[in-house]
Amino acid sequence: MHKIDLNKPVCVTGASGYIAGWIVKYLLEEGLTVHATVRDSKKASSVAHLWKAAQGTKGTLKLFDADLLKPGSFTQAIEGCDWVIHTASPFVIKGFKDAHEALIRPAVEGTANVLESCNAVESVKRVVLTSSVASVYGDAVEILKAPGGVFTEQLWNNTSSESHQPYSYSKVMAERKAWEMCKRQSRWDLVTINPSLVMGPSLTAQTQSTSIDVMRDLGSGRQRTGVPMLEFGIVDVREVARAHVLAGLNENSEGRYILSGHTASLLQMASLLRERFPKYPLPTMQLPKFLVKLVAPIAAGVSREFIQRNVGYTLRFDNSRSVKNLGVQYRPLADTLAEHFAQMIEDGLLKKR
Repeated sequence: MHKIDLNKPVCVTGASGYIAGWIVKYLLEEGLTVHATVRDSKKASSVAHLWKAAQGTKGTLKLFDADLLKPGSFTQAIEGCDWVIHTASPFVIKGFKDAHEALIRPAVEGTANVLESCNAVESVKRVVLTSSVASVYGDAVEILKAPGGVFTEQLWNNTSSESHQPYSYSKVMAERKAWEMCKRQSRWDLVTINPSLVMGPSLTAQTQSTSIDVMRDLGSGRQRTGVPMLEFGIVDVREVARAHVLAGLNENSEGRYILSGHTASLLQMASLLRERFPKYPLPTMQLPKFLVKLVAPIAAGVSREFIQRNVGYTLRFDNSRSVKNLGVQYRPLADTLAEHFAQMIEDGLLKKR
């Protein structure tokens, strides 16, 4: 447990990302100096929202170029920092040919490279890592074996692999690597933030996230005929970002923190959205599992194995550590969904109706 010196800068890796943009904004509003790493600081479309977030705050923003797969690439940005927030990780759910090269290697090696830079910089006292509930479980069916029928921070995903749920596998392997490297030294401590499906408004129209795909499928009419009984833990991006900041500011924070404010099925999400967006062709019925198994491989490119392991299960997440230890306050799900949906309409990702 270390007390962070707020006069020293904090490094945020992958700063142009969906969650990281909000983290940078909150840190700047706290008056901190932020060393933000991006792939290309000269690419205006990727960093304009960060400069905009800095306007009118007491904080100072400094951009650094860094590459996840280049050893030592993060050292310059980390120099002089007490605290590093590592959010940078590949985000590809589909469309790749080699899961190891597209997801797993960049996630694991990237985490190792950032932490090696932390080892090289004497000032670092704490690392806050963006992980995922994908590190806690791989498939929804695992809820049946979870103690008390609830996913907690004590659980680890032992079912994902390069061939089944490779994104989840990349998250659990990266987090395991981080804990392994943390245990090999004693100067810095590690806190991980493990969010469920992250939704809510982005600071940039450039964002890529699973939640955008979920919202687009719901609102475009593509799922008008019905949706599978697929449940998600859901958390607002602003709560996730705030948790990263609180994890650094609170000297007693330690270990893993599940961030999940609500659980909802696709149909429940559609129902909440319909109340505020009645003109959109949102689904109104749930499809039976046997039908989903029949059509999903063709209609959605999803394997029958995935359907078998994930459709029809009710999920529960224990978020009590995030509330009691970090002081996270979760906003209503309807507000998160509505703000996300409205922004997608504004950004042209959904047609105005």
